[in-house]
Amino acid sequence: MGLQASVQSVRLDKWLWAARFFKSRSLASEAIEMGRVHVNGDRVKPARLLKTGEKVRVLRGQERIEVFVRFLSDVRRSAPLAQLLYDETIESKAARQEASERRRLYAEPARELAGRPTKRNRRAIERFARDD
Repeated sequence: MGLQASVQSVRLDKWLWAARFFKSRSLASEAIEMGRVHVNGDRVKPARLLKTGEKVRVLRGQERIEVFVRFLSDVRRSAPLAQLLYDETIESKAARQEASERRRLYAEPARELAGRPTKRNRRAIERFARDD
């Protein structure tokens, strides 16, 4: 199945890559170095050895994910197998779903803008500016 019970500890950057939080180990190491990954509430280094049962908090962009380590693996597998490596906390799931719903319902105002203004738009802007 790809989940190794015999492994006692794995480097944090390797586990984050195997659990598919980051596309590469170098991206995982960079995030750890920048303080975006905490283990049991502490800032750590990429070479820190991770053990089962520890709490890992990952910040990816606007997304904050908190998980408990269930299994250790230093091999990257398919996404369904990678999700078996951890248990996401209820609060983390709720926050991610709420943020997803907010993004779905919120219309980005800049999405309607399409490049430079046309000649007609520019004249309307100038008229508006003159009226002040």
